[in-house]
Amino acid sequence: MGFLNELPGLGGLAGDCDKALFVDPVFIEKIRDDCGQKPLLTSDKQMSDATWAMLDELARRGIEFVPCTGRPLSGIFEPILAHPAVHYAVCANGASVWQLNDGTPTDASRATRILSRPLDRAIAHRVHSIAAGHDVTFDIFADGRCFLPRSLYTRLDEFCGGDPHIAASLKRTRTPIDMDIDSKIDEVETLERIAMYWHDPADRDAIAAELDTLEGIEVTRSYAMNIEVMGEGATKGTALTWLCEHLGERLADAWAFGDNINDIPMLQAAGHGMAMINAESEDREAADAITEYDNDHDGVARTIMAALA
Repeated sequence: MGFLNELPGLGGLAGDCDKALFVDPVFIEKIRDDCGQKPLLTSDKQMSDATWAMLDELARRGIEFVPCTGRPLSGIFEPILAHPAVHYAVCANGASVWQLNDGTPTDASRATRILSRPLDRAIAHRVHSIAAGHDVTFDIFADGRCFLPRSLYTRLDEFCGGDPHIAASLKRTRTPIDMDIDSKIDEVETLERIAMYWHDPADRDAIAAELDTLEGIEVTRSYAMNIEVMGEGATKGTALTWLCEHLGERLADAWAFGDNINDIPMLQAAGHGMAMINAESEDREAADAITEYDNDHDGVARTIMAALA
């Protein structure tokens, strides 16, 4: 694995020997019909030239680029996972770390889960009993996929704040099921996390208050209108820390980019925590520096290429 040597200062950062990059993939994907304010492909459904150039250069230098996301493995844009710079993925907010199969990188049955911090089933049943009294979705992230009862899947547009791009993203990354939620919780092999999308703030507040009484969980969000529940110790930051140790890399040499609440532990853990200029205020406060450009203007690619120059 290669090194980034003689890095110029970036917003007050300077360093050397940086070897691992942990990034929420929404920053390097540009897909107009997927994530709206976090677009993933250009309008002609292609990754930007700047992004491809960045990934190619990282691969040439042997620098690991690690998508670090709240999504399941199957929900990450496959061309990213198939790139030679990418060999690992942190998924479900750090509940799972995968070593990818070169031929079918998003196929969880062929990838190797090298770290698992599962959500306890009894706790998941308790969370479901809390959610059942409110008009929210109940997304089950398990075994590298995400499952949602069909009755809620058909209503996803109602829970996305009127944003069709977010609705399209949720539909693309979820598998509708016809069995009841508690049975699905018991059926899956490894329960990674739960997500609940709401459209009435009163439901959010009531659920959050009850979750505060539970032990053994981590609670965060990746959108303004959701609540995400993982097992205790499952965060992007703990996964980043573990993977650096697993790869024999110094945590101080890792760079992480983030923009939402679930990214904060990752920004705090990395030696170089970079908040996007359009990030939540909490991310900007937690970061070591802020990018000059936002998600829509290749902020990650420009920052990395400047560091490599």
